[in-house]
Amino acid sequence: MEAGDVKKQVLQCLEDLSPDATVEDAIERLYFLAKVQEGLRQAAAGQTVPHEEVKKRLLGG
Repeated sequence: MEAGDVKKQVLQCLEDLSPDATVEDAIERLYFLAKVQEGLRQAAAGQTVPHEEVKKRLLGG
């Protein structure tokens, strides 16, 4: 993602916060956005875990 696109996303994310949002709310929202972007990047790069493997890991089987 280009720097200009990131800036636009960050600004939109902050504008979408409620008027009574705290700095912590803003940080939480931006952190979530960063993690979603990282997950999308990993998925596009084929760095995913098959569904059956996730079930094994979560269910201990």
